[in-house]
Amino acid sequence: MLFSSLSFLYYFLPLTMGLYFLVPGRMKNMVLLMSSLFFYAWGEPKYVLLMGLSILAGYGFGLLVDRYREKRAGRIFCVLSVTVSLSFLLYFKYAGFFLESVRAITGQEIPLWRISLPIGISFYTFQIISYTVDVYRGERAQRNLIDLAAYIAMFPQLIAGPIVTYTQISGQLKARVHTRDAAAEGIRRFVIGLSKKILLANQLGELCSVFRASQQKSVLFYWLYAVGFMLQIYFDFSGYSDMAVGLGKLFGLRFPENFNYPYISGSVTEFWRRWHMTLGAWFRDYVYIPMGGNRVGKRRQLLNILTVWTLTGLWHGAAWNFVLWGLGFAVLLILEKLWLLKVLERRHLLAHFYVLFFVLTGFVLFNAVDLAQAFSDLGGLFGFGGIPAVSAEAIYCLRSFAVVLGAGIIGATPVPRRLIGRLAGGQAGNRLCNVAEPVILAALFLLVTAYLVDGSFNPFLYFRF
Repeated sequence: MLFSSLSFLYYFLPLTMGLYFLVPGRMKNMVLLMSSLFFYAWGEPKYVLLMGLSILAGYGFGLLVDRYREKRAGRIFCVLSVTVSLSFLLYFKYAGFFLESVRAITGQEIPLWRISLPIGISFYTFQIISYTVDVYRGERAQRNLIDLAAYIAMFPQLIAGPIVTYTQISGQLKARVHTRDAAAEGIRRFVIGLSKKILLANQLGELCSVFRASQQKSVLFYWLYAVGFMLQIYFDFSGYSDMAVGLGKLFGLRFPENFNYPYISGSVTEFWRRWHMTLGAWFRDYVYIPMGGNRVGKRRQLLNILTVWTLTGLWHGAAWNFVLWGLGFAVLLILEKLWLLKVLERRHLLAHFYVLFFVLTGFVLFNAVDLAQAFSDLGGLFGFGGIPAVSAEAIYCLRSFAVVLGAGIIGATPVPRRLIGRLAGGQAGNRLCNVAEPVILAALFLLVTAYLVDGSFNPFLYFRF
């Protein structure tokens, strides 16, 4: 089930919220857990058992780690817990990729495994690992299985994040406050996120689909596709994060922010502090710092960065283009750390174009189905392969998608938020905003509903995660 579906908006969410607020406080986590399992089973019924086994393993190891924390056994149980969690992820996500790579390198006729990827496994696996490691570091283990399972399986952030660590939410599992202001903010964030997904990301996705199906590719068309996908993935992912944060507020939960206008960054380092911030924080806290972080020598620091970004690329998908994508950003981050960052700080406009260029080409690599398509797409941006500079279909698409492209470019910056902030600064403007906001949100929700009823293009980009 997707947030951007009629079944979720008009059946699942109202029924879940109604039941949640009807039951007493001690039963609310049970409602969250059961609704989350139903939510997951709607699209992945055969993998609910896998998630249940993962939760039980995390729960049992957490108790053992807590009990023997001061002894060597505590470390052993922590390592075992991480190993078990990663074994599920490695099998379902990477076994086929590994066998295919071995087959390509050796030329042996190795039978390939066709294993469907459980949706959200990368997200809930990381949350289980963070729980066990946090307990090893001193956090008290969760004795209540229902509360722990509710944290791991919680539907608002189960399939597309943000990644919520146990320390961030452990207190909220025991007690949380529900207020009218928080609920109003939750509705606002959810509707804005839903609108970003349906009205911007999905329309930009249509542009990308038209490009893939076209037989009249040109340099202009390749650039339209690259810009379109760069905006699509931002509005799709940040839209889902907004919806998750908004749903959390409706249930009295505070989830961390995941995006902060990454396309205004002046360096790749800054970009990754603004894009998918919870994933970056997870790798920092559970991989980079345990490896030594910045406390070791320069060569070891660079090796740590290379390792983290190789893993980051693989986390996004089991394919060589994801590995190259991660390694490419590792190289840029290393160059910035060594000397490039000082240059960029003195040349703001150049720095901005530098970031946009490498992010754009990086996402072209990211979105390819294989390396052959990736190199073909990257070559197309620069006219390789004898393609024309302009084609009639590219001009037609530029005209057809000009409005959504323009809205996406402006919407990916803080400009709309600042304009609204200035408007609401005065007393009269504040009153106008208070009256206009619910009307605009209602209109957006009705417009989104109309798109969904019409059966508009509604892809889900995160099935690979």
